[in-house]
Amino acid sequence: MFSRAFRVRSNTAIKGSDRRKLRTDVAAAFPNFSAEQLTEFIPNKEELNVIKIYSHKGEAITLYMNNKNPILFEIEKALYPTVYALWVYPDLLPVFSTWPPVLQKLAGGADLMLPGVAVPSSGLPQVERGTLCAVTLLGNRAPVAVAVATMSTAEMLAAGMKGKGFAVLHTYTDHLWEYGDKSYPPILAPLVTDPAEMETAEEEMERKEPVISFSTDPLQHVDVGDLSLKEQDSCAVQSGKEELGENRAAEGTVDANTEVQQEAEDSRTPQEQMDALLSQCFFHALKCKVKKSDLPLLTSTFLRSHMFSCCPAGQQLDIKKSSYKKFSKFLQCMQHQKILQVKELNKGVESIVEVDWKHPDIKTFAVPEGFSSASAAQDNKNEDREQVYHAPEIIPLYGVSTKMIPLFQESGHRKGSILSSSEVRNIIVNYVKTNELVDETNKNFVKVNAVLCDCLLEKSEQDEISNLKWDDLFSRCLDRLQPLHQVTFVGQEPIVRKGNIEPIDITVAQRSSNKKVTIIKNLELYGLDPQCVANTLQQKVQASATITPLPGTKDRVQVQIQGNQIHHLAKMLLEEYQLPRRHVQGLEKAPKLGRKK
Repeated sequence: MFSRAFRVRSNTAIKGSDRRKLRTDVAAAFPNFSAEQLTEFIPNKEELNVIKIYSHKGEAITLYMNNKNPILFEIEKALYPTVYALWVYPDLLPVFSTWPPVLQKLAGGADLMLPGVAVPSSGLPQVERGTLCAVTLLGNRAPVAVAVATMSTAEMLAAGMKGKGFAVLHTYTDHLWEYGDKSYPPILAPLVTDPAEMETAEEEMERKEPVISFSTDPLQHVDVGDLSLKEQDSCAVQSGKEELGENRAAEGTVDANTEVQQEAEDSRTPQEQMDALLSQCFFHALKCKVKKSDLPLLTSTFLRSHMFSCCPAGQQLDIKKSSYKKFSKFLQCMQHQKILQVKELNKGVESIVEVDWKHPDIKTFAVPEGFSSASAAQDNKNEDREQVYHAPEIIPLYGVSTKMIPLFQESGHRKGSILSSSEVRNIIVNYVKTNELVDETNKNFVKVNAVLCDCLLEKSEQDEISNLKWDDLFSRCLDRLQPLHQVTFVGQEPIVRKGNIEPIDITVAQRSSNKKVTIIKNLELYGLDPQCVANTLQQKVQASATITPLPGTKDRVQVQIQGNQIHHLAKMLLEEYQLPRRHVQGLEKAPKLGRKK
């Protein structure tokens, strides 16, 4: 469903009454939610938006966003969780497992066939046809897909595990996932306590898929090609067995080296072990997940979205089992150590407002080995997304038109040659001097010869004008050349476009009930993401913002926000984005300061 890009129709903040209704609908759709989890999932104070989109097939879909991540999508009044929601609540839906290479097929739009479902020794979950299910990868309990069962468990087994088992709606790495923060799935240990079952799962994996990667990004190191879940040839199986044998030998060496460390950890009380895990996840999240631009950051978001994902595989972070009992007490302790500062920005809601990134405890913290590559990749993605916007360099250029060829052919230029204004000036000066056209009596004038007459003068002027001032000569020449412009974004090759660049156009329109809206056009021409501008402006002014197609264009949009917001737009575009004022049109329509609303 989200294997191709979708189109955003509107983006608005959810009101309190709508939050309560949504919470009721979620409770009815997912009975496994406890009251505490439901309040955490649909919070009262945190930013929560509803976005109307159209899929590539034209289906109308509603997205619910929490902290810039989609958590739910609604189709025909049916609610479905996203992978972002399931990473926090992995036991919300019945779970079926598959092999990592299958994920790439699912992300491409394929449904999950029954031969691709791993059957544990404990048996498959009991579901009915039409049941909403989560799909995980062997070795990790974090869901990577949301699907609907096309048959009951009994029918699956009766069919010999052949045929289509699940209609896939949404997967990790699809366009809905890309609409969020693009984070990787957390590493969650499987709920397997029987060693014999673990061994059976490993043997099944070895038999069916010899090349399997359990990296944080399942698609990062897997070359699927024309992968099939049918029998592999004997050479591939043998190669896979050798590779698994080498990996197991390496794991045995690591286990031997860490045996002493594990014994030392076992000597600590469970409470001390949980305190150590809490501190590890805390410093790991600060060092690898949180950026300065994220502040202020709600403490609940920091715990749920950042710290939990830093928990090592096979361990579970439970603050109630620590000596602190409450996360707020732990943060108070960290605040006393001057690592961070917590404030109550809204009544009853605490936020992290400042972090001392140079604190020795943060600087000396070593990221656990299992997280090194994933954390580095995540950091790189975060840095890419959070790069400071740099206004493009815009240079006016001129193309030689058919009428101006006689004037420029002496300098070796042809029709379509692209020149800057300084190059045009130098060519004109050289032409005038070469042809001795400077007026002897007044050097501020240039004599008009036949070429200049044909190129620069109108028919009504040809019999009347014999001399032109230098400035008039240059301006007439530039006016008769084809206008172009060159746009250069930081780190990219220059782009030459026809015509003069259109300014960012800001207008104020009147709507029903005498309400005003501010409309912003042409943001894309300056490398600005309209959706990002809309979200930022919406947060600044606390007003509804929408994205709509720009009339008369194919692939451009306009931002519309309630009220006359030109003052805020001027500050954002001119001060924050450092755009030249000449490229912003309509700032004079700002409301006069001091006028009563």
